[in-house]
Amino acid sequence: MTSLADVDLAATLDAYAEGLAYVARSPVLRTPADEGLEYQDLTYPSADGVPLEAWFIPCAGSDKLIVAMHAFGFSRYGFPSHVEPWKSAFGPGNDTEINFIRDYQLLHEAGYNVLAFDFRNSGRSGEANGRLSLSTLFEARDVVGTMRYVRSHPELSGMTLGIFARCMGANATFRALHTDPAEFDDVRCLVAPLLLSPRVYLETRLESVGLAEYADEVDHRYHLITGGRLTDGYTRAWAPSVLVPTLTYGVHDDVITKPSDLEETYEAIGAAVKDMFWIHDTPSRWDGYKWFQRHPDRILDWFATHLE
Repeated sequence: MTSLADVDLAATLDAYAEGLAYVARSPVLRTPADEGLEYQDLTYPSADGVPLEAWFIPCAGSDKLIVAMHAFGFSRYGFPSHVEPWKSAFGPGNDTEINFIRDYQLLHEAGYNVLAFDFRNSGRSGEANGRLSLSTLFEARDVVGTMRYVRSHPELSGMTLGIFARCMGANATFRALHTDPAEFDDVRCLVAPLLLSPRVYLETRLESVGLAEYADEVDHRYHLITGGRLTDGYTRAWAPSVLVPTLTYGVHDDVITKPSDLEETYEAIGAAVKDMFWIHDTPSRWDGYKWFQRHPDRILDWFATHLE
């Protein structure tokens, strides 16, 4: 006879597996106009044809372009974690609004054009692959599609190119650099904060609720949904293919990951020029997402150095 406790445990493990397998779309609540920025709405295809929605924020007289990418479940706008149900999604301390448009404003003021897009199944981009994420297998195609769009665009193709990709966006960029390196020949540098391997995320979350011994079981349930394994998504596996100058950073005491995940990925990055720093004195990943807005100099210096 199955007990109520067994039923509750099974439902909990299923929820973890489904949360990692499927992308939950969040709304685009703001536009660049909210920060006084002129912008254009764009749409273009991913490498496999999925329609992607984007903003282009022009900077008059600039020939430099930053492509910005968002995190899992986020959008080009950011994440509405100041309102439910998103406020409760990532735990205490990760419950204030993430507004990436302020990042774009800083980049614009520093002299950069900005292209920010929604990954498939996110924001206002098209739905595809049954909403499965599969450790950025599909999102990497969106990165490749964006690189192809930039190269084919009469105005953008001649610009000096850098990438600012956060969390899942960074993971997807690493994966795309591994699978399609030629698509990035004209990328001068990369800023890739908050890289996160899904298996490490799972283990950390399960440990926090006293269910650490069920990580393999959740991975099995994830496999039954997607056909893949969370262990296929270790970012360190793709890092040797990342040969462009790369800056990464993370929150050392982040409650949803472990420092070793980012450290091992950083050590594996193949670029001769790379750098990393930790954000201390906070357990909140959200402080990592907001770091650029609060302390832009190091990131802006990286772009300035490599986009000259």
